[in-house]
Amino acid sequence: MPAAASALRDRVAARLDAYKDRLLELSHELHADPETSFAETRAAARLAALLEDAGFAVERGVCDLPTALTATYGSGDLTVGVCAEYDALPEIGHACGHHIICAAGAGAAIALSAAADELGFRVKLLGTPAEEEGGGKVLMLERGAFDDVTVAMMVHPSRTDAVDARGSSNAVVRFEVTFSGRASHAAAAPEGGLNAADAAVVAQVAIGQLRQQLRDGYRVAGIVRHGGERTNIIPERTALEYEVRTPTGEELTELRERVLNCFRGAALATGTTMEVRPIQPDYLDLRHDPALMAAYARNLGAAGREVPEPGPVPQGTGGSTDMGNITHAMPAIHPGIGVLGAQGMPHTRQFTEETAGPAADEAVLDGALAMAWTGLDLAADAEWRAECVAARAASGQRSGGTPAAQNP
Repeated sequence: MPAAASALRDRVAARLDAYKDRLLELSHELHADPETSFAETRAAARLAALLEDAGFAVERGVCDLPTALTATYGSGDLTVGVCAEYDALPEIGHACGHHIICAAGAGAAIALSAAADELGFRVKLLGTPAEEEGGGKVLMLERGAFDDVTVAMMVHPSRTDAVDARGSSNAVVRFEVTFSGRASHAAAAPEGGLNAADAAVVAQVAIGQLRQQLRDGYRVAGIVRHGGERTNIIPERTALEYEVRTPTGEELTELRERVLNCFRGAALATGTTMEVRPIQPDYLDLRHDPALMAAYARNLGAAGREVPEPGPVPQGTGGSTDMGNITHAMPAIHPGIGVLGAQGMPHTRQFTEETAGPAADEAVLDGALAMAWTGLDLAADAEWRAECVAARAASGQRSGGTPAAQNP
C-alpha cells in the first residue's frame, strides 16, 4: 500500500478512536432509552449534537419528518452517504440493535470526514427514523434527502457477520383492514347485527387456507388490533394489521391482491364493509452493490474480524428493511455486523440484553471502521469513483456542491 494511502487510513482510524468513548456512550444511551418509530426525539437530538461537535453541518427535521436529520461535511463530486437508524420496538426495546446502527453510522461518518478535505469529497450522514414501521428511508428518498448521495451504506447487527453481496431481504407491505358492521344485543336481538368480528374470523380462515398454496419464501402474518367491546354486544367494528412478504418487490403486488381478496370475501360473506389503510410504504428487497460489499468485507477483515468465506447463495433472512429501497436507487450495501457470541434472534428480549454488552461495543467500532475505510477506498480510487459519480448523475443525482462544514 502506498505510504500516502496508508497514512490516510491511519488518520481515519485515529479520528474514530478519538470519538470512541462518545460513540459508545451514544449507543448505551439509546439502548437504555428506547423510542419507537417517528417518536425518536431524544435519539435524534443526541445524534445531532455529536455530529455538530464533530464539525458537521446538521439539519434537523428534514423531509417534514421531525425525527429525521442530515449531517454533512466537505465538498466534491462524490458524496458518501451513511444511514443511521435509531427506532426501537414496542415493549422489548432495542431488540433489533438500532442503537448499534446509529453509533456505527455516526462513527463511520466522523472517521471518514478526516480524509474528506484531502480527497475532495462529501460525507453525508442521514438519520433515518421509523425503520421498524413507517419507512423513514422511503419517505426521505421520495422527498429528496438522497438526491445528492452517490453511494450509501450502513451495517445491521446480527449474530454473525454477513458480507455476501448475493444476500438479500424480503420485500414487505403492511396494511390495516377495518370491518364495519352493525351493533346489536347479542342475546335479545342477534338478528339485528352485522358481526364485524365474524368478518375478521372468516378473513383469517381464508388466509390460513391460502397459505397452503403459497410459494416457499412467501409470508403472511397479522394481528387483531380491535375485536369488539363486550360479549353481549355484536361487534360493529374490528381492525386487523397484516403484512405480506415476498423475496422480491416484483412479486409483492400479486400476493397482496390475493390476501386482500380474502378480506373482501369476508366482508361479502358477513354483509360488512371493509376499509384498507396502508401502514407504511412498500419495502423493497436488498440489492447490494458487489464492489462496495467486496471493499467492506476486505476492510472488515483489516479491522480485525474473521470474515466469512463465500458459500452457497444465502437464503433470504425473512426480514425486511427500507434500506432495500435505497439499494434500488443507488449503489448501496447493508451488511450484517455480528454481535459475536449472541444466541438470541433479533426481535427477542434475549437479543435486547445481548446488544448491551462488550460484543455490541465491538460491533459499533468495527462496523464504523470498516465502513469508513470502504468510503475512503472509493474516494481514493479515481476510476471507481468516476464510475459511481457517472452512474448516479445518469440516474438524476444532484451535485454535492459547496462545502458544508469546516475541518473539525
